[in-house]
Amino acid sequence: MNFLRKTILIIFPLIVFCGLTYAQGFIFFTDSPSSNYYDPSYGIASSPSYLELINTNKCPVDTVHFYSGTNSLRLHWISKAGGSWGMAIAADGWVGHDVNQVDSIIFMAYSDAVIDSSQLPEMYIEDLNNNKTPEEYISKYVDSIKAKTWQRVSIPLSIFKNNPGSTDLTQIKTIYFGQGNSDGIVHTVYIDDIMMIKADTTTIPIPTGFAATGYDSHIDLTWGASPDTNISAYYIYKLEDSTFKRLAIVTTPDIRIYDDFVGSPGITATYEISAVNIGGKESALSSPVTATTYSMTYDQLLTMLEKATFRYFWDYAYPVCGLARERIGSGNIVTIGGSGFGVMAILVGVYRNFITREQGIQRMLKILDFLSTKADRFHGAFPHWLDGNTGKVIPFSPQDDGGDLVETGFMMEGLLTARQFFNQNTTDEDSIRSMITNLWQSVDWNFYREYPTNYALYWHWSPNYGFNGNTNFLIRGYNEAMIIYLLAVASPTHPVSKYFYSIGWAGPSYINGKSFYGYHLYVGPDYGGSLFFSQYSFLGFDPRNIKDKYADYFINNRNMTLINRAYCIANPNHYAGYDSVTWGLTASDGPSGYNAFSPTNDNGTIAPTAALSSMPYTPTESIAAFKNFYHKYGKKIWGPFGFYDAFNVSQNWYANSYIAIDEGPIIDMVENYRSQLLWNNFMANPEIQPMLDSLGFVKDETGITQTKNIPDKFILEGNYPNPFNPTTTIEFSMPSNQTVELEIYDILGRKIRSLVNSYLSKGSHRVQWNGKDDSGNIVSSGVYLYTIRANNKLLSGKMIMQK
Repeated sequence: MNFLRKTILIIFPLIVFCGLTYAQGFIFFTDSPSSNYYDPSYGIASSPSYLELINTNKCPVDTVHFYSGTNSLRLHWISKAGGSWGMAIAADGWVGHDVNQVDSIIFMAYSDAVIDSSQLPEMYIEDLNNNKTPEEYISKYVDSIKAKTWQRVSIPLSIFKNNPGSTDLTQIKTIYFGQGNSDGIVHTVYIDDIMMIKADTTTIPIPTGFAATGYDSHIDLTWGASPDTNISAYYIYKLEDSTFKRLAIVTTPDIRIYDDFVGSPGITATYEISAVNIGGKESALSSPVTATTYSMTYDQLLTMLEKATFRYFWDYAYPVCGLARERIGSGNIVTIGGSGFGVMAILVGVYRNFITREQGIQRMLKILDFLSTKADRFHGAFPHWLDGNTGKVIPFSPQDDGGDLVETGFMMEGLLTARQFFNQNTTDEDSIRSMITNLWQSVDWNFYREYPTNYALYWHWSPNYGFNGNTNFLIRGYNEAMIIYLLAVASPTHPVSKYFYSIGWAGPSYINGKSFYGYHLYVGPDYGGSLFFSQYSFLGFDPRNIKDKYADYFINNRNMTLINRAYCIANPNHYAGYDSVTWGLTASDGPSGYNAFSPTNDNGTIAPTAALSSMPYTPTESIAAFKNFYHKYGKKIWGPFGFYDAFNVSQNWYANSYIAIDEGPIIDMVENYRSQLLWNNFMANPEIQPMLDSLGFVKDETGITQTKNIPDKFILEGNYPNPFNPTTTIEFSMPSNQTVELEIYDILGRKIRSLVNSYLSKGSHRVQWNGKDDSGNIVSSGVYLYTIRANNKLLSGKMIMQK
């Protein structure tokens, strides 16, 4: 039951804007939400001809070949006499377009082998009533598809306008590719960025505010919004061998960030940028910008992580309402729970000076005004999803079209934290506190018990299905929803009794009492379940040094995390990549879709949010995982908002997605580890301590709280990059102040270089070796050893210089 809320997401594809329209054209395809097939497509074939189809009649998607974004459409066909085939491509939503407003069909095409024009398909267009124009040969407008290069194909719409047949040109739904000459040859063409456009004679403005910022192993490139509403992409150029060469294409205009992961400190790079409109017209290049990477302390790395993650909630928030989008590409769908996490991220942004306090105030006022005046509420509870423009509910599933008490609880957790944070006596901060109080007091927690004699709360209520929808169930632990009962008991206006906590929340399967991998689990499922159980309710609620009759939840959550890590180290299924610094199973995207991964539901998918959001519980282990993710896998899993959602080394799968409910815990829990900011503010609300008292929470002086990155033993974390040329960084941690000797040896045991011989403080250290021996000469390629001696203990590692 505790997985249901999450696993519903397995069937939720990435949602994009329906029928994307620009002032000078219409987009039919630019990127598929699914990596298997493109849903707004329809293919047919009759023997002896052949057309590759997925899911009965859908166009296959290819994630290896693409011009922009993350995938393209794959047309794979054989045309034979007596047979036929056709593939229709539509914009999401199968909307109709008035093609009298445009003059060309354009798309990008790629083939591994040359395809002569005589072998290319026909093309025609179709209206909403399925009326099709006469076919036209693409070969009239392109000589051939060249091998191994993307080329732009342009087809004039006049050929269809001059001979439309019975087609309504004001309601064109699809662009059809169909059988051409019957050559009997197998052909494959990859097609990307299918659009209808109007000829463009305007000057494309150069992107403004282009800036480069160096970090440890990557360089951030950022730029401002363009005033041109027709911008569809940005081209990033990098200086290589005295020439600017195209590095990347950014195809989401509202994500104006690109990360060049260069791999190590000490790298200087120079960049330029241009803007490209829907018709493929490119602006002039910007002035060049330059940045250099540098070796960062672990504290600087944590700030880097927080700042990157913060951008998801600040830069990518839906502009109308300021709330967090469900995930990258979800358009106007905003998420209530993820936005609650995002509210707390805004507080971190202010605290860390990523934004000013005034900027945070204005964003909060926008969010609160939307929630107070536009957002649908159901007995005070918000739905799971809202339309970011109108505030109307967007059903999470067919019968989940009303209040979602768990998502509401996550939002209230964030809002109550903000109510204490914005504590200054100004008009705006008074308004913030007042609106939060009104929203908080309006939630009728007691209503969600369904009937007066029930001592448990239900997850959903629908105005159409009541409590009887087939997706509804009791909120019963141990899972991510503990905060719901805490808030319901704490409510000053619509509270439930304390017995809801012991009867409803702490149900018959609540207590565990077993040990796994040597760690005792007080409550929760065997092996602890998904790690989001230990995180979502504790972004604001501070579990340190208190306990109820069931558990000290800080210790339980720490042990749950250590069990999860120990399982990954044991790796009973022998998945590639799992080790002591590559661990963390939680609800996330995976190769086959979204799932609640755990030690009992494991397919090899690691989600960085699992280990990173556990940092208050397991700082040494989580920081080691963070450094490993960044330095070992960074180029594959680090993007504009920090770490992508997940990766699976066994299946060579790396997500390109970000999800609000996975991003929020990263920045929020990292900050709780560093400063306890969110914990301190949430717990300061006057309703919290009386609630804890009523539920029987007492001080637990035996609780172990780690707030600093001080290891309990001497640890060698390794070196990165490895192999290297010519520079690598060696990392180690010490439990106390000690004299340290760090030396480099060749494979024959001859000392090459003495890097450190000094008294160092406890904590983490990073020492960079530039590949030179004691004489200042760069060493030759080969295997080298390094030894670290401290307090009569010797640790060693192996590294490879590879020129």
